[in-house]
Amino acid sequence: MITRQRLAAGACALLAALTAGITLPADAVADEPTGAAAPRVNLVLDVSGSMRARDIDGQSRMAAAKQAFNEVLDATPEEVQLGIRTLGANYRGDDRKTGCKDTEQLYPVGPLDRTEAKTAVATLSPTGWTPIGPALLKAADDLETGEGDEGGSRRIVLISDGEDTCAPLDPCEVAREIAAKGIGLTIDTLGLVPNTKLRQQLSCIAEATGGTYTSVEHTDELTDKVNQLVDRAADPVVTPVAVEGADACTKAPAIKSGLYTDREEFGQHRWYRVDVPAGSELRASVSVAADRRVDRDYGVSLRAVTANGREIVRGETTGTGRTDVMSAGLRYPKAESDDDSDDDETTTEVVCLQVANSFSPASGVKTTPGLPLELTVDVVDGPGTSSDVASFGLGRGWWLLGALVLTGFLAGVLWGWVSRWRVAVWRSN
Repeated sequence: MITRQRLAAGACALLAALTAGITLPADAVADEPTGAAAPRVNLVLDVSGSMRARDIDGQSRMAAAKQAFNEVLDATPEEVQLGIRTLGANYRGDDRKTGCKDTEQLYPVGPLDRTEAKTAVATLSPTGWTPIGPALLKAADDLETGEGDEGGSRRIVLISDGEDTCAPLDPCEVAREIAAKGIGLTIDTLGLVPNTKLRQQLSCIAEATGGTYTSVEHTDELTDKVNQLVDRAADPVVTPVAVEGADACTKAPAIKSGLYTDREEFGQHRWYRVDVPAGSELRASVSVAADRRVDRDYGVSLRAVTANGREIVRGETTGTGRTDVMSAGLRYPKAESDDDSDDDETTTEVVCLQVANSFSPASGVKTTPGLPLELTVDVVDGPGTSSDVASFGLGRGWWLLGALVLTGFLAGVLWGWVSRWRVAVWRSN
């Protein structure tokens, strides 16, 4: 029993020590980027006739959506510019051509007047068709012309209870077209009915732009999710810098630490140059998005090459058609120079980054513009004298971790000895 007490006490002390070590602040964490541009959100609400159904907490889908919208409007952060667009809210007839144009901006994207926005929502009544594709195109235009500086995050939140009724304008293809523009717009979708076809369509729309799909069946779930997405739009973002890679290392543009965006055609190679000072480490990653239908079995690679063509390191990944984004990364530590000279030319190495993909277009798919590419480059202080480059980043944390483990062990032994002494005293008494 005493042995078990000592083991339990030692384990608790060790766990507390490790927890304290893990929660220590790290000096190497960079400050999060901030921007002055206002984030913009466009809420797109399905007001088609099917929203009359009374299957959400004993009330109609339309009533649940209105209640959620009112609560969201109350909780919207001051810095977020918000708008509301409807689809299927006005035309009650049977003419498909007219019904598929039934989308309007109920409240313009801009600084929020809560009273005015709530009044506009209160007037809505389930009416007509479900033109999701046309509504998404208009919603994207609303965000491009919204007030505020360029560069802020842009997000569409689509809430619907049914599939689009205006094919062949496929909403999923519309989402891919929006993503292909490279404007950094994300579409999140919420389904009010647990329907397989609806889930597939809304999931496809969200995935095409890096958004999320959620099925909600209760009013509080709808409110919480919309609030979460609106709040997410207010998070600080880094706007990628547009750059055009070259077809050879010698022609490649010089880039520094930062986030970059480019376009890469099917099977194309793109080159970029980075200066890596001695004693630094180059960290780079690339993501290539398949924003259109592609054949199965593909891959993305990122290579670091010297100016004379020698490969230093590479990162690569492959897929089989189950994902729309492929990513690869690499790390290259540049050793300290043995030369005492301070000449930058002798202590800095030019590293060429090559991005390649093995995507191939499906039959009938356009090959231009190229696939969206996002490249992250970071040049940081190198691992110094550490023999294990993989351990770089923890630094002296290994010594701290060892000290904490030893402290926890000794604390456990001490606690066990004290417990044994107390038991012995108790027995003698």
